[in-house]
Amino acid sequence: HYFIKKNGEILTLVPNLYVAWHAGISRWKNYKSLNSKSIGIEISNPGHDYKYSPFKKKQINSIIKLSKFLIKKYKIKSKFILGHSDIAPDRKKDPGEKFPWQVLSTNKIGCWHRLDKKKLLKIRQSKTSRAEKKTFIKNLYKIGYSKNLNIKTTKHSAILTTAFQRRFRQNLINGVIDQECLSISENLLKKLK
Repeated sequence: HYFIKKNGEILTLVPNLYVAWHAGISRWKNYKSLNSKSIGIEISNPGHDYKYSPFKKKQINSIIKLSKFLIKKYKIKSKFILGHSDIAPDRKKDPGEKFPWQVLSTNKIGCWHRLDKKKLLKIRQSKTSRAEKKTFIKNLYKIGYSKNLNIKTTKHSAILTTAFQRRFRQNLINGVIDQECLSISENLLKKLK
């Protein structure tokens, strides 16, 4: 529906009341085909396949301004402010690990955990048991990530974990479930209740 240029200019491509094909095949919680249930915002960036770069400050200011307007107008809950990689993790990487989700959260746009960075770094890459890995994946389902992706079961948890990390643990994207990921998922669940 909207496109934010590198200079921060916001272009309206499709009126909000019309369906735009921005999400494609997508799922979140029990919702499918999110095109008809969402408003899409694209932000100019070359993307992961073409020298993915940090977003410009003017772009972030515009996304905050536009998001606040849409949240107020349509009474959108923070837990439903999502990225393409959240709703289609088997196909999409955007907005990616350089997108400032934490900054948006401080502006009441989307969700972020409430954990101390230093404490998280101490448990980063600490191993998890098989039971803890299952708990983490169950937490992702409760948060909203889909159980039903068009991929083989063995890759399912790695793809979901990578999507989760792109959003909530942006300094290390490796698809591996560790104690840091588990702690963040548990904190988010408490916050989303």
